[in-house]
Amino acid sequence: MARPATTRLFLALWPDPAIREALRAWRDAWTWPVGAVPVSTDKLHMTLHFLGNQPSVRVPELVAGLAVPLAPFRLELGVPKAWPGGIAVLEPFHVPGALLQLHAGLSTALLSLGLSLEPRAYRPHVTMARRAGQATLPAQAPPLAWDISGYALVASRLGGYDVLARYG
Repeated sequence: MARPATTRLFLALWPDPAIREALRAWRDAWTWPVGAVPVSTDKLHMTLHFLGNQPSVRVPELVAGLAVPLAPFRLELGVPKAWPGGIAVLEPFHVPGALLQLHAGLSTALLSLGLSLEPRAYRPHVTMARRAGQATLPAQAPPLAWDISGYALVASRLGGYDVLARYG
């Protein structure tokens, strides 16, 4: 018997072309060690929730059920960090309350759809590279001001991402 088709999903702040270019410039300002895998420019984003593999037949229900209120806000990125496991990230200077409200609203929506939440605490960031080891982080660069007025439901497919729905 064939297994039902699944789609690997996540919710994210999805940058417009200007913000994506600014994130690319941040990424390219770092010095990566041999073996590091910088995130390709078209994949730079900030994850809100990872949903994992979901039955593909549920995607329309999820698209409809994940619309939550959003108060527009500004996110100021500019804190480069090296996380354990070789993950290089760019974090915000501070986490806006509106971002936490959005995350909480999406948590409630996910639970109402019968989905589980990640057990880890939410740490807003943009992943810049994996296997980054001893990357040389930029000492100083201009902050990146990202005005947020929406979010996206995204499918992760072999070789790329597809935005399935935009909200806001």
